[in-house]
Amino acid sequence: MSKQFWIALFVIAAILVGIVVVTNHNKGTSSSSTGQPTHHVEGNDTKHVTLIEYGDYECPICAEFAPTVKQVVATYINEIQFQFRNLPLTQIHPNAFAAARAAEAASDMGQFWQMNNLLYENQNAWASSSNPLSFFDSYASQLGLTLTKFNNYYNSNQVNNAINADLNVFNQTGDQLATPTFILDGTTLNNENLIGSNGSPSVTAFSNIINAEIAKKNPS
Repeated sequence: MSKQFWIALFVIAAILVGIVVVTNHNKGTSSSSTGQPTHHVEGNDTKHVTLIEYGDYECPICAEFAPTVKQVVATYINEIQFQFRNLPLTQIHPNAFAAARAAEAASDMGQFWQMNNLLYENQNAWASSSNPLSFFDSYASQLGLTLTKFNNYYNSNQVNNAINADLNVFNQTGDQLATPTFILDGTTLNNENLIGSNGSPSVTAFSNIINAEIAKKNPS
């Protein structure tokens, strides 16, 4: 895929999420959350740099970015902190909130990152399903999780409130609802700058931006 394809895709996504912004604002669906934001973090953060991703498990662009993000995290695991937060855009991705529930349920059982990976890797299988929980139960079984306990967490107010708390935190940034959204030390990145010359998400493109931030925060 060309870089022009990705730019066009981002433009289309921006138009769609504009509708979501208005709808969510009118509905106020996340404003009543009483939970605490999630805290899914990897990395030793020796350079005092934090990269946050707000993601939607049903978002095709998020799934395209996921393998690259994993490589970036592995590359900088001893230098920066990476954090994932939920941003399910339910008006355009009807199973997104359910998938976030699955990830948070797995998190309560110590398997968040493993479920995160399975949801993105198998997005095409569950995204259009009328019963996505059957897929999520299968992934939980693959991870060795007790299904009764997994389903109890999945259906809990605790999980629901944590996802809504993530939405509330994102709303406080003032950014337009869009996924994935990457925020590096408080600065929202332009996704077009994360695409390489081959037209795909690029570890090198991420690295150029992260290295510049590390240098700024850690002058020699």
